[in-house]
Amino acid sequence: MHDPVPRAQPPPAHRPAPLWGLRPNPLRRRCDLVRAWITLALAAAVLGAVPVVSVAVGRAVHGSLTADAEARAASLHRVTAVLERDAPRHPEPGSAEADLARYPAPVRWTGPDGRVHRGETEVPAGVTAGSTVPLWCDAEGRAARAPMSAAEVRNRSIGWGAAAGAAVAVAGAVTYAVVGRVLDRRRLAEWDAAWAAAAPRWSASA
Repeated sequence: MHDPVPRAQPPPAHRPAPLWGLRPNPLRRRCDLVRAWITLALAAAVLGAVPVVSVAVGRAVHGSLTADAEARAASLHRVTAVLERDAPRHPEPGSAEADLARYPAPVRWTGPDGRVHRGETEVPAGVTAGSTVPLWCDAEGRAARAPMSAAEVRNRSIGWGAAAGAAVAVAGAVTYAVVGRVLDRRRLAEWDAAWAAAAPRWSASA
């Protein structure tokens, strides 16, 4: 009665480098070669697709936002509003934050309908009552959100383009991880098969 084949020992925990399979080596298996070529193909695809997708998405978003801003500007009216009360002062006057800070303050303006309207709009910190600020309103004189500026359109376009490029890179990484997991299972199966073939010969010689 033959002794049962000893259980296969686990392969080394260290995983070969992704491109190790391209080098001739007696220990190289077919799955190692496949992994290496897949790594090269994915790397080339991701490196080529990221800038193309980023630029394409950025241009598409820029065109869409520009058209939306132009259409919105054409449907609105730009008027001059008068501040009715001093705007709050920034706790750090003269700082970069103070230059960018905006506070809601009551204003009045004459709309396209010829009537005086009152409402709130955001104004720079420390602006005094009686100062004038630009305001966008609709045909009925109601205050409206201002169209996006060229800088806002540019920043959003860059953000969407960068996000699209990052999504491509993540998709490539996920694909590589999934393929690597499948190849690892194949590698373990080949290891078991090789052990099953070699173990009886070792047992017989012993």
